[in-house]
Amino acid sequence: MNFRLHEVNPSVTTPGTPAQQMPNIPPQPATIAETGLSMGFLTDHILKVIYFSGAITGQKLEETVKLPFLGVIDKVLEFLKLEEYVDIIGAEGGFSERSFQYVITAKGRNKVHEVIDRNQYAGPAPVPLQQYVEVTLRQSIGELVIDQATIRKAFSHLVVSEKMLDKIGPAANSARSLFLYGPPGNGKTTIAEGIANLLGGLVIIPYAVEVDGQIIKVFDPLNHQVVQVNEVGHADIPPSPFGGPAVPTTYPDARWVVCKRPRVMVGGELELEQLELIFDPVSKVYEAPFQMKANGGLFLIDDFGRQKCRPQDLLNRWIVPLEKKVDFLALQTGKKIQVPFDVLIVFSTNLNPKDLVDDAFLRRIRHKIEVPNPTPTEFRAIFQLVCKSKRIPYSDDGLRYLIQEHYMKVGRELRACHPRDLCDQILDEAKYRGIPPTMSRELIDRACEAYFVKLG
Repeated sequence: MNFRLHEVNPSVTTPGTPAQQMPNIPPQPATIAETGLSMGFLTDHILKVIYFSGAITGQKLEETVKLPFLGVIDKVLEFLKLEEYVDIIGAEGGFSERSFQYVITAKGRNKVHEVIDRNQYAGPAPVPLQQYVEVTLRQSIGELVIDQATIRKAFSHLVVSEKMLDKIGPAANSARSLFLYGPPGNGKTTIAEGIANLLGGLVIIPYAVEVDGQIIKVFDPLNHQVVQVNEVGHADIPPSPFGGPAVPTTYPDARWVVCKRPRVMVGGELELEQLELIFDPVSKVYEAPFQMKANGGLFLIDDFGRQKCRPQDLLNRWIVPLEKKVDFLALQTGKKIQVPFDVLIVFSTNLNPKDLVDDAFLRRIRHKIEVPNPTPTEFRAIFQLVCKSKRIPYSDDGLRYLIQEHYMKVGRELRACHPRDLCDQILDEAKYRGIPPTMSRELIDRACEAYFVKLG
C-alpha cells in the first residue's frame, strides 16, 4: 500500500528560534481502508476504548483514537451497534452523532474480555508498520548538511579548539556513528549534546505502530520534544470565500506528532534487553527500543563500558544496524520485523578503548574523536567564561595560585569540568561566610579541599 504525504503549515516558529520547515504529514484517512488498519482491528480497538471509559461520546472517541468520526469511527460504531456490543444511552452537548454517548452492553462485555486477552492498548490508533518505515526514510537524518559556520556558531558558547571543531563537523554530517573517548570531565557528553542541537529540523513520530495485530508504542514524552500535536479535523466542507462551490479541507493524520529530531541518551543503566522490543506481559503491548525511538536523531550511549552487560555483547548488537542501516526486531510470536536504523549513534567512554573494542568494531565506527584534557590556555578561557556566568570576579593571580598549589604540586591533571565545579564550591563557601565570592587564596583553598578527594 502506498501512502500519500500531505504538507501542512509551511513553517513553525518557537520563541527565540528561526522558523523550521514543517515536515510532510500523511493526510487524515477518510475511510477505514485509508487507515491501513483492518475493520476487525478497529472494532476491537474502539470497543476497548469504550469499555475502559465507561461511557464516552463520539467526539471523545475521535479525540482519543485520533481518527475522524465521519467515514471511520461512525462505520465501526454502526457495526458494534448491529452486533449489540454497544448501546447509546443519551447525548451530551448536542444532537449530532458525535454527541451520542456509547456504553458496553452485557454481550459486548463478554466480547471485550476476549479482546483484552490479546492486548489492553486503548490509546491513539497505531499506524501500519509499512507507513512508519516509509515516513522514517523520507525524513532521514542523512539529508542534513552542517557547514563550518554552523558548527562554530553551535559551539561558540564553549571553549572548543578549531582542531576539535573540524572533527565534530564531519562526524555530525556522517549521520552514522561516532566514538568519543578520553579522560572524564572534559565534555564528551556536552559535545554529543551539541551535535544533537545541530540536528535541527522537525520530524513526525507515531504514537504507536501496528504489525500483525500487535502494538508497538513509539512516542515517548521523555525522549521526544513535542512541537505540535495534530488534532482530528472534521471532514466538513466549508463554503468557498469566493462564492463558488465548496472546497474540501484536508487535515493531517492526527496519529502523528510533530517533534524536534530525537535525542535519546542512556548511561550505565542500559541493559541489552532494552535494545529489543520490550513486551509487557500484563498489557500485552510492546515498547519500542531506544534506537527505534531515536530514529531521525541522535542516540548517545554515555559511560560506555559501565553497563551491566559486557561491552562485547553491546557492540555485537550494533554490527548489522551500523552496516546495513536497518534493524531486526523479534515479536513474541517469533516473527522478525525490519525497521530503519536512521540514527547518529554516539558511544562515549572514559575507559581505555583497547579494553572495550576490537579493530573489527572500530572499522564499523565512522568517526573516532579523542577528547583530551584542556591545555592551560583553554583551562584559563573556560575559567573566564564560568566566572562571568556565575558573577565571580576573575583573577589571573587567583588562577595562577590554583594551578601551582592544587595541580602542579600534587600532580593533578586539568579537567574541563573543574572550573565550573570549583566556582560552585567558591559560591557555597562565600555564601556560608557571608562574603562576596572572589578568587581569593582562602576561598580557592577551601573550595579545593571540599572538592578534591585525597587518595592514598
